[in-house]
Amino acid sequence: MPTLGALADILSALAFLGYGGVTLWLLARPRERMAALMPAPRWLAIVAAATMAWSASLYVFAPGASQVLVAQTLRDMAILGWLAATFWPKPAAMAGAQRLIFRLLVTISGISLVAGLIAHWRSAVASAWLGPSLAVSTMLVAIGGLLVIDSGVRRASAGLRTPVMAVAGGFAMLWGYELNVQLIGAMTGRAATTLIHLLPAVALAILPTFVIAAMDIGRERMRLSRPAAVRTLILLGAALYLVLIGLSGAVARQLGGDYGDLAQGVFLTLALGAGGLLLLSARARAWLSVMISKHFFEHRYDYRAEWMRFTATLAQGDGEDDRNLHRRAARALAELTGSPGALLMLPDPLGAFRVSDHWHWPAGIDEGAELPLRSAFMLQETRHIVDLDAERRGEKGEQDLAIPGWLLADPRAWVVVPVLHFHRMIAVVVLHRPPVSRALDWEDLDVLRIAGQQAASYLAESHSQAALSEAKRFDEFNRRFAFIMHDIKNLASQLSLLASNAERHADKPAFRADMIETLKISSRRLSDLLVRLSPRERGPSADAVRTLIEPLMRDVAAEVRTRRALFVGCQAGLAAWGDAGSIRQVVQHLVSNAIDASAEDTPVQLIAVAENGRVRIDVIDQGAGMTRAFVRDELFKPFVSTKEGGFGLGAFEALQLAQAMGGSIEVASEPGKGSNFTFWLPLAEARADAGTPTGKVA
Repeated sequence: MPTLGALADILSALAFLGYGGVTLWLLARPRERMAALMPAPRWLAIVAAATMAWSASLYVFAPGASQVLVAQTLRDMAILGWLAATFWPKPAAMAGAQRLIFRLLVTISGISLVAGLIAHWRSAVASAWLGPSLAVSTMLVAIGGLLVIDSGVRRASAGLRTPVMAVAGGFAMLWGYELNVQLIGAMTGRAATTLIHLLPAVALAILPTFVIAAMDIGRERMRLSRPAAVRTLILLGAALYLVLIGLSGAVARQLGGDYGDLAQGVFLTLALGAGGLLLLSARARAWLSVMISKHFFEHRYDYRAEWMRFTATLAQGDGEDDRNLHRRAARALAELTGSPGALLMLPDPLGAFRVSDHWHWPAGIDEGAELPLRSAFMLQETRHIVDLDAERRGEKGEQDLAIPGWLLADPRAWVVVPVLHFHRMIAVVVLHRPPVSRALDWEDLDVLRIAGQQAASYLAESHSQAALSEAKRFDEFNRRFAFIMHDIKNLASQLSLLASNAERHADKPAFRADMIETLKISSRRLSDLLVRLSPRERGPSADAVRTLIEPLMRDVAAEVRTRRALFVGCQAGLAAWGDAGSIRQVVQHLVSNAIDASAEDTPVQLIAVAENGRVRIDVIDQGAGMTRAFVRDELFKPFVSTKEGGFGLGAFEALQLAQAMGGSIEVASEPGKGSNFTFWLPLAEARADAGTPTGKVA
């Protein structure tokens, strides 16, 4: 097993090779590229070369020797030069105290270097005073160097890349380690041999920072996420606890007795008490979160994590209470600021805002409490986020927002957030006071303002969807009514023609029988129209049954026989799969249009056959015909009609009904040559062969 000295030699050799390679690599890189990455690229190469020389001295003379301290002085001077060139590229930017510290450190390092070189040059073994003097010099330089790094990092933390800051952190770690070694030796009177032999390991630990700082990575500032930072703080706290409990035990054992066990027991009890307080107390956790955000982070909010959680809460929520979008919006704004609850107020018809919903707001709020019209108007115009504590103190600012008394009187109310969408306030959210109350700052106001706008977009979209759904219901009713009006017009024409003929043929028994039959048909059609107007009407596809086509065609022919002779031909036993009333309506519309388009002496044909597993119903006329453009662009478009006083809904409704039953309508027409409308329907036998029950026969 290798001894500690042998391990130190191995580590020193590795450090020498590593820093030698880094030095050559840094010198070989283009000057312009290095200058674009960091303020003082050549100084970093000088520091690497000086650290290489120091590593060589560790290998040759063993850690802790006076020769190593001389080489360490040379390394410290190089580090000081890099710090000055990186954080204070212009000497005038350095404050008077910083300039004084720099000069003292450089002077101490220079004197130590010269004295050490002279002492070793004059004699093979350094004088007895050299070791203690170099040790004191090392401590002074380490202390001053740590102060310089702290000052430089705080001054330039907003502008330099994180890898450069990591190099400074590595130097701070190195100086802190060396200061600890020298302090232990000075306080105990004995050298910390183990720590001294581990100096090469510390040098190797900071070697990667040289490489990272000079590579084309990290151009943007890198940051630990808040969860990682909090876990790091927890680990550091645990490590500090272990160190303290160990030190207390060591001190107590030096005093004698059982004080060591007592001290460790006291520390354990305090740690368990502190852990239990953080676990059980929401107020303690909130206080710790505020302290960490205030003292460890540049910004109060972890914007990426908060925005992802905010958006996820608005989008879907994760509980029984989150099905309501209004409640989710209140919850999202509350969780963003650490508030335990929220009220949501919506406008009433008169413009005032009333409490509509809440998330985890304690009992005791009047559900009818309102924000008056004047206050709502002021919030909408000023877009002001109201700190109710400031209002209670009388700090109203330039404009009086007319906050109602019930809201100011409730100490739980903390902040009023107007939820604005394009300068229109669609809701108001009142946030509950958090466990650890604090004053709002500019960051809180900006976050709440932007979050309110995003929540407003979700609420506005929800309101638009509700309005669209209502408009669709009205549109559906209007469409049904328009179809009904179209069919009533046809019935009115038929009844008018019947009344006109009755004046001339009322004395004929055959005409009276035909008139009674026509009236029965018209009455049945009117009843069907009323059923269709009902919102509970079932669709044609739901009412589909096996429907015989021949009786249906005879009924249609009987209805139109007073207007025109109609040639009817149907395959025997032909049955379609569909709603009988819808099929009759489509065929009747097609036949009626064909009659209207034909001359009085021109017959209209209605033919039905089975073809390729479907029912084909053709309505053929020899009328004026239509152009292909008209058929393609206008024939089936609603509210477009070539008839004077027509609604333009017949063809559109016929196509809708056909498609609802799984059928279609095809048109073949040419101007001057008439038209052929083909109505396709599923064949009932084909449905039976496919395993679909055919049900009753219509």
